[in-house]
Amino acid sequence: MCVDNTPPPSGRLTRRGVLAGAAALAGTSAVLAGAAPEASATSAAPLGSPGRGGDLVVEGGRLLDPLTGEVTEDAVVVIIGGVVRAAGPRGRLGTRPSGVPVLRAHGQWILPGLVDAHIHLNTAAEARDAVLKGATSARSGSTNFYQDVAVRELARQAPERAPRLRAAGIFVTPDLGDTILADPDLAPLARLREGVRSTEALRRVVEVNLARGADTIKTRVNERAGLPEQDPLVQVYDHEQLSTIVAAARRGGKGVLCHSYSEKGCHDAVTAGIRSLEHGAFVGERTLREMRRRGTYFTPTLTAIAGLAESSDPVLAERGRTYLPVLKRAVLAAHELGVPLAAGTDSSGGTVDPIGREVELMHAAGLPALDAIRTATTGAAKLLGFDSTAGRLARGFAGDVLVVDGDPLADLGVLSRPARVVRAGFSVPAA
Repeated sequence: MCVDNTPPPSGRLTRRGVLAGAAALAGTSAVLAGAAPEASATSAAPLGSPGRGGDLVVEGGRLLDPLTGEVTEDAVVVIIGGVVRAAGPRGRLGTRPSGVPVLRAHGQWILPGLVDAHIHLNTAAEARDAVLKGATSARSGSTNFYQDVAVRELARQAPERAPRLRAAGIFVTPDLGDTILADPDLAPLARLREGVRSTEALRRVVEVNLARGADTIKTRVNERAGLPEQDPLVQVYDHEQLSTIVAAARRGGKGVLCHSYSEKGCHDAVTAGIRSLEHGAFVGERTLREMRRRGTYFTPTLTAIAGLAESSDPVLAERGRTYLPVLKRAVLAAHELGVPLAAGTDSSGGTVDPIGREVELMHAAGLPALDAIRTATTGAAKLLGFDSTAGRLARGFAGDVLVVDGDPLADLGVLSRPARVVRAGFSVPAA
């Protein structure tokens, strides 16, 4: 059975209702309706209108530029309207603007807000928690009912409440399960006995995602590691099916991130043209070399695999203990070969892990501290298309700041315990 005769997904009539439902599930509508005017100048902004950022001066700390590795003593960062207008040593910047709030960071370190390149944000509360833990920009690893699209809109209207986000919409996977209820344009797929596997069905899920405003497409080549009844080395899509997904995404101007574990699965996904390989524990050297040649990113989500090792389920715990050292070796091999790396926690299920922990694990895998920091700043920002917006504190970049209580180049653990987070010029209060 196929879906050839199904009309194309509605980009206008259905989208408003579908996304209103997603916003209700995520709780973003209620957050915006109750936003205090003094907290955000956008509380009364119409849907889709970007909110103005805040004005703030951060002064007195050591400023680290991840791009160059340069450290500036007694630095000043001037943020106006959520955008960095100046950053550098106090003596060079002259008089700071009058009437602008000041965040004093004497004795502390100043970094750009971090980027989580693989996270599942289903609610406004999770989005806020991600910001509080240092992730001021992020890429969704998919949600069941387009909640990430709603979170992205929350971030645009009230930036202090959510990371700047690339939304992935719903997962392109053989069994959509209850996700088929997310959108009336997915209803025809409910009758497919073999699930989402045919060329027409694969294209359909991609097209519906694009019609609902997804920024990227998420799919898989292997089963899940986090479910004990599944075998993450079993392949669920072949090269041809993956190529169909990639081609459909490219027609909409989007890239694909692919959940992967086995070497064959990784190789099929990379040669099919995906933008980034997620997890990838058993990726081999031939595939890494192909990734370097193509510029394919590697998002290993070490945090998630390390979490499996701590599971109370013996199958998952053994899986985590087995996979983690293998994945660390793959990360180091990728780094040494010049494969671009991006940090992602794969946080889900209501728990948000600090992106700083992923940076620590990158370092534990063998990356020098500065290179590990780059995976959550300049590297991840480039993957997400935020390379002129996030990952640095320089003129014209977003006013997203992390203030930490120690030298991150000596102790990456400080990144998981930010003293203060600034999102688009708003100093975000602790929970």
